[in-house]
Amino acid sequence: MRPHIAPRGGKPSRSAALDQYRRRAAGYDRELLLFEPIRTEAIAALDVHRGDVVLDVGCGTGLSFEMLHDRIGKGGRIVGIEQCPEMLARARARVDAAHWTNVELVGAPAAIARWSGKADAALFHFTHDVLREPAAIANVLSHLQPGAHVVASGLQWAPPWAWPTNGFVMLAAMYSVTSLEGLGKPWDLLARHLSDVEVVTTAFGGIYIARGRYAPGRSVAH
Repeated sequence: MRPHIAPRGGKPSRSAALDQYRRRAAGYDRELLLFEPIRTEAIAALDVHRGDVVLDVGCGTGLSFEMLHDRIGKGGRIVGIEQCPEMLARARARVDAAHWTNVELVGAPAAIARWSGKADAALFHFTHDVLREPAAIANVLSHLQPGAHVVASGLQWAPPWAWPTNGFVMLAAMYSVTSLEGLGKPWDLLARHLSDVEVVTTAFGGIYIARGRYAPGRSVAH
């Protein structure tokens, strides 16, 4: 697969992202095995409960659905948002195989996706391009209840001296993002709209998990 990375500081490209994930769809679940412990930690940090409504932003093939469903139960609801048709088809197959009737799939970019109701939580798992698009953040947050739990996780630059880690981050980024802009603090645009923000890092500083509560009307620099 030929990677696409915008020049440093360049904005994410939806067309390039579609090309990336169309090519990755068939083997995506295998590729993500190394990062599954991060997914487990991120979903635990989301702190959802029975009956909650959860937005899974950039849901991919639906790898988060089972863990989310275990927490929200049949009385809850998952809204999976994914712009890549090939990834969404695999997510739909996963839902059908598990006979989940409370999972709604929305095939559209996060910035323009539409669905009904307000959610109690939102998960952004390895969605760097989405997190660097203010319109996408604004659209997702507009569908959250005040105080909703929000968690973002993914790649980030480690300190400059950790060059082996940053080499790994760069290699992984080449096949999963279309811009390196904001990779120092990928969560900062989202965090401007949250209260009680906490960020933890793992993998020698190359991966982060950020959590907070949606605070409508709040917009501060982090």
